[in-house]
Amino acid sequence: MNKIVLTAADLDGFLSDDDKESIAQMDRLYAETTEHFEAISAGSDSKSISEAESALIGIYDRMGKTMQEIVKKEPSIHVYSFNTPKEVHGEASRLIAKLRNPRTKREEFIYYVQRAFELLFNLAFTENVLTEKNYLINATPVNVPVQNYAVHKIPNVDALIENSVMCVMLRGALLPSMIVSKEIQEYSSTNYVTPFALFRIKRDETKKEHNMEYVLDLDKSFFNIESLNGKDLIFADPMNATGGSLVTIVKYLLNEGVRPKSIKLINVISALKGALRSVRAIENAEVYTLWMDPVLNELAYILPGLGDAGDRLNGTDTGTNPRNIIQLIADYGANISSLYRSQVQKIEQTVLGE
Repeated sequence: MNKIVLTAADLDGFLSDDDKESIAQMDRLYAETTEHFEAISAGSDSKSISEAESALIGIYDRMGKTMQEIVKKEPSIHVYSFNTPKEVHGEASRLIAKLRNPRTKREEFIYYVQRAFELLFNLAFTENVLTEKNYLINATPVNVPVQNYAVHKIPNVDALIENSVMCVMLRGALLPSMIVSKEIQEYSSTNYVTPFALFRIKRDETKKEHNMEYVLDLDKSFFNIESLNGKDLIFADPMNATGGSLVTIVKYLLNEGVRPKSIKLINVISALKGALRSVRAIENAEVYTLWMDPVLNELAYILPGLGDAGDRLNGTDTGTNPRNIIQLIADYGANISSLYRSQVQKIEQTVLGE
């Protein structure tokens, strides 16, 4: 079998002593939350719950400020709630709260993920484009007394987006990659549709965070390696827990002689550890995340996290035969397939070799 394996020890080797102390500092802060979680869950009386909630708010405020100070030193890590004006933070915070909520069903979860990646696209591509504009002239449905046209100005980001390839870390990253590709198409003055590179990579879930292995199965991946050289590679994924999948794929490509022009990792939520590992392991990598969570547990899950984002987007497989990439797209249904029809066509061409 043609497989590439990266270990947690390999990833931690990229971290500096300061990084490790920052991660340990967040671990210590988050450990203070446990007793308050237990008090809220027990729900013995309103006074106890209120006191626990007040204490929890204070701890989260301290964690947020500490993470902001850590990230301030890292020009390659961009957190929406740290980088944007306070006036827009409420939208992001409410959106993350809806995604975290276990009662948010799949259709609603997909809707909020779409909104999240629209905000992230603006953070990654349009935030610093201030003066240069593209003009779109569109016919409208109104044709009395004559055909009407509307003029719209949008940021001119063609140079930033029209060399892009969407690199899909399979399953959970499929729909987010389609969403970002659609945003690129909508902002492109030439209707550019990104090519796709599809990688089959998974964590060994029998292992813990400290000895985790990341396995890239090349026999079940679909990409043209020559077409990735000199490109702007974009990895869109709901979660960046450990950074292991990204680093495994990029290190493999670099070892094969691929020299990307740039690498962007775009996430709804990133753990501090995953963000630090990503930018330390990969030269010139940029992390863009809507929200940063403080720690990982021993199973390498983000805390407080939002559960298995892949299952919440795609639904769970039944039996012993997991769905392939085409079956996943079919299961998204007609609304998604129609909205992202250009992206679906590109993905089908990549998988079927047409």
